[in-house]
Amino acid sequence: MKKNKNNDELRDEYQQSDFPSSLVRGKYAKRLHESSNVIVLKPEVAEVFPNEEAVNSALLSLIKLAQTSTHLINPSA
Repeated sequence: MKKNKNNDELRDEYQQSDFPSSLVRGKYAKRLHESSNVIVLKPEVAEVFPNEEAVNSALLSLIKLAQTSTHLINPSA
């Protein structure tokens, strides 16, 4: 099937009324950004951890160690 890029007319099976009269670019961009939790690791870090579970386990261990260390330095905290 050959595509004609210069043809701005709708095919016969479509009606103009099927489409909204105005579109908003980036309408959902803010919501997507707020709900996204994708984090990009440096290649050196990604080589060490085979999957998401390994990364989370390492980070949770680091948090636990940091909290324990803080309590040893400042027992009143």
